[in-house]
Amino acid sequence: MSDTTSVNDLTEDQAQAELQRLALLISKANQAYHSADDPEISDAEYDSLKRRNLEIELRFPHLKLSDSPTLMVGAPAADGFQKIEHSLPMLSLGNAFDAEDVRDFDSSIHKYLGLKEGAALDYTAEPKIDGLSLSLRYEEGVLVHAATRGDGRVGEDVTANARTVKDIPERLKNAPDILEVRGEIYMSHADFEALNEAQANAQKKIFANPRNAAAGSLRQLDSNITASRPLRFFAYAWGQVSEPLATLQSAAIARLSDFGFSTNPLTKVCKTPDELIAHYQDIEAQRATLGYDIDGVVYKVNDLALQNRLGFRSTTPRWAIAHKFPAELAWTRLEAIDIQVGRTGALSPVARLLPVTVGGVVVSNATLHNEDYIAGLASNGDEIRNGKDIRIGDWVQVYRAGDVIPKVADVDLSKRPSDSEAFEFPKLCPECQSNAIREPGDAVRRCSGGLICPAQIVERLKHFVSRAAFDIDGLGSKQVEQFFEDGWVKDPADIFTLRDRFGSGLQQLQNREGWGEKSANKLFDAIDAKRSISLDRLIFALGIRHVGEGTASLLARHYGSWSAFETAVTNAVIDDPEDEAWSDLLAIDGVGRVMATSLVTAFQQPAERASIDRLVSLLDIKDITRPDAEGSPVAGKTVVFTGTLEKMTRAEAKARAEALGAKVSGSVSARTDLLVAGPGAGSKAKKATELGVETIDEDGWLALIESL
Repeated sequence: MSDTTSVNDLTEDQAQAELQRLALLISKANQAYHSADDPEISDAEYDSLKRRNLEIELRFPHLKLSDSPTLMVGAPAADGFQKIEHSLPMLSLGNAFDAEDVRDFDSSIHKYLGLKEGAALDYTAEPKIDGLSLSLRYEEGVLVHAATRGDGRVGEDVTANARTVKDIPERLKNAPDILEVRGEIYMSHADFEALNEAQANAQKKIFANPRNAAAGSLRQLDSNITASRPLRFFAYAWGQVSEPLATLQSAAIARLSDFGFSTNPLTKVCKTPDELIAHYQDIEAQRATLGYDIDGVVYKVNDLALQNRLGFRSTTPRWAIAHKFPAELAWTRLEAIDIQVGRTGALSPVARLLPVTVGGVVVSNATLHNEDYIAGLASNGDEIRNGKDIRIGDWVQVYRAGDVIPKVADVDLSKRPSDSEAFEFPKLCPECQSNAIREPGDAVRRCSGGLICPAQIVERLKHFVSRAAFDIDGLGSKQVEQFFEDGWVKDPADIFTLRDRFGSGLQQLQNREGWGEKSANKLFDAIDAKRSISLDRLIFALGIRHVGEGTASLLARHYGSWSAFETAVTNAVIDDPEDEAWSDLLAIDGVGRVMATSLVTAFQQPAERASIDRLVSLLDIKDITRPDAEGSPVAGKTVVFTGTLEKMTRAEAKARAEALGAKVSGSVSARTDLLVAGPGAGSKAKKATELGVETIDEDGWLALIESL
């Protein structure tokens, strides 16, 4: 059974199995989120699991598990902490995901209270802080203990840690004799960024988002660590209280503020569902500028007497609901558009954003793809985003799903500054000021500077040492950038002369942070070990545009040696059908004109060719050993397959031919030795006839090779 099977289509047996599966997944997610402070799934995925579980229980109530997730709140308190039983349970909230859910919530309140639809009923609406729930118990105005939510009944005793949070008063004036203040521990964006920077400098754990950082900081066994973390606290509710705080939710919150607690200034009293939704939209629009994370807006019936009448379900109050923001979407301000230059010279625009948490990750950058995307156009010229362009200063909707790179999904034109100007995509490379050219049919503008462009050099050097290329142990992207900035490595050949140019190389390298005599010698030895390299890896390492790992392998197998390969691409005349080297290159199955042109151009540009020659002079390039094809009737011959093969795939036929020592070409020429033609063979068969090339069918091919 698929987990996407509609609940309405489930059999009873399937429903029972699905409830068991969902219970395990939700329990695991609760442990990761509440106990380990390290969520494994997004809020949206978690909410989806809970909704599906509830839907199945509503359809099959007799199958509801005794330990159903709908009966659970949070997760059990973790080992290592003393336990505190809450005097009143700390419950979770039901969720609303759209305007219709909010109206349904309002209708259910009216119906439960016996009020006419539309009768006056006030609600409070306040931001839902994305942090860690905390209960603070005061007796005679003195803080006596602090506890996390835990499973809603029993939480972790974090009193010593809570005392280090500056927003949590040790003493209250004019407070009830017993008062449990409940709220949320959180961390501001600025403090989160500073904490992660300090963690990185100390080579310690980097937090994914402020919520994880806040929860992990409060739940430390050593309160000194908590004290060093910049935690904050918003109060928004209460548990046990020896005397009523007020008659209204809004007035009770005001009293908490009078006691010295921080309360959210965006809390507002609303009279209708439309007002609730409007305030939700207003808060959502401010989300990126609040300076702390929120993941929705909480609505509560304002009249506390009505709250008492409404009461509670098993794990949620009837009088409150959380209107969640879409987990994968957020609005924020686009503060700048930077242009990055890649190894092929591509100018890639990147949006620099006011940081906002999207899908559980703090997002400060998003891809803008290319200049057409910024202008509101697709690659085919059609409008995207209804033709809205993207400008610096715009409020933009950022989209992120899973591990997909964040992108800008929409623009709010109503918030566009009056002095806004359309973004002018640069016509010059920002790194070297060479012309940035956009060729017909190319969606990308590219720098024409080649090896004089520092950005292209650095990116090509990174590619050169990548895993599929030279893969030099100890020489990765970070080291390449460092050596380039120091002026030690300007092109690939410089890597192989590092030891010689610096004597032992130690007098400069060992003085750099992280380097010593042992590590320097280890690096030089690793470089020397890669002087011997196979032809295919070298071709790929050169970083020539359109020449990927697979194409490099095709070229290496076709030419066999560096000498043959270098001679061919050096002498090839682009687009000359009479030129033997060019025709032979194009005849390689899998090589097209665009790739061939890029390859030949690279070898025929003086500066790039000089760089390649310097490199090759320092290497031992291993030929590609051809298959042992002794006795093969096609060894050394050029074979072309055309038409439909019915007894093997084209890939199988090609692999078999190459294993027998043949060269497989994609086109027929005077150098073709054999054409294997299946049904539907067209122009290739005709040309073979004109050139007198031997032609056989698939059965003939199988008969030819069957004895081998």
